[in-house]
Amino acid sequence: MGFVDAVKTCFRNYVTFSGRAARPEFWWFALFVYGGGLLLGLLDLALFGQTTTVSTETTTAVASQTSFAPFSSLFGLAVVLPYISVTVRRLHDTDRSGWWYWIALIPLIGVIVLIVWLASKGTPGDNRYGPRPGQ
Repeated sequence: MGFVDAVKTCFRNYVTFSGRAARPEFWWFALFVYGGGLLLGLLDLALFGQTTTVSTETTTAVASQTSFAPFSSLFGLAVVLPYISVTVRRLHDTDRSGWWYWIALIPLIGVIVLIVWLASKGTPGDNRYGPRPGQ
């Protein structure tokens, strides 16, 4: 599954929390979400941000901030449900309940464990959540 197919599949199944999602589907969509958020955040900064330059004798620093970020905010709202659903389906592919998504609330360790599970190989063949993705 390529980038475009993964994004289409995730938006097509944006509230489907049953079934399984293969690794490429999840990781391509994650790249879309984080890359799109970054680009739209930069666009918000460029259009609505305020840039401050601070100079000292040895260094010069530039800082930008905005309190109005419509593009990245709307993008975030559009992808939150598809991202949660593809994560749950990815956990199903590793034969884990979608409720394990909550492990990310444990500082540092929970996020690391979740990333390892999301990057691990899915169970071969059918499991309790359905047939192997792509069959």
